Amino acid sequence: MSRLLAVDLAKSYRLLNHGPTVLVSCAAGERSNVMAAAWAMPLDFDPPKVAVVIDKATYSRELIEASGEFVLNVPCRAQAAEVLRAGGADGRRVDKFAHSGLSRLPSLRVGAPRVDGCIAYLECRVISEPENESRYDLFIGEVVAAEADAEVFADGHWRFDDDAKRSLHYIAGGAFFATGEAFEVEK
Repeated sequence: MSRLLAVDLAKSYRLLNHGPTVLVSCAAGERSNVMAAAWAMPLDFDPPKVAVVIDKATYSRELIEASGEFVLNVPCRAQAAEVLRAGGADGRRVDKFAHSGLSRLPSLRVGAPRVDGCIAYLECRVISEPENESRYDLFIGEVVAAEADAEVFADGHWRFDDDAKRSLHYIAGGAFFATGEAFEVEK
């Protein structure tokens, strides 16, 4: 396993601001689940917040509403097949971790598990906004812990030297993009 680097919570938005597909993991009691989500984004700095769409018909929604917690896991290119399998199964019918080939890891600050092998983790507690949740399926989470793979995230920036560790961006129908080459523009 890669060495994880603690990410300053005020800079945790940088783990999501390039728009990667995420795996949302959750748990309530002895039950846990994981789902793929393309609609997640940073929302605020202080305290750090994220937003993610969790459809009301999903098992993950049931567990998040029961526990008030979730983890946004940033998977990498090497995990694309597992992400697709997790996104295409029903957590009420199968153990999506086992079905997809993903493994659970303990989190630092929440009861929801992390997904092993991801390149970043944002552990979140739900900030209840019943109108947004009901009308738009939009959940807001306060980030209470954040870590990233030190091989690809350092000094507040992504560095994707290893193609297998590039973050994923879901298009549709099983198609993904991987994060491309970084470049800077002179100020």
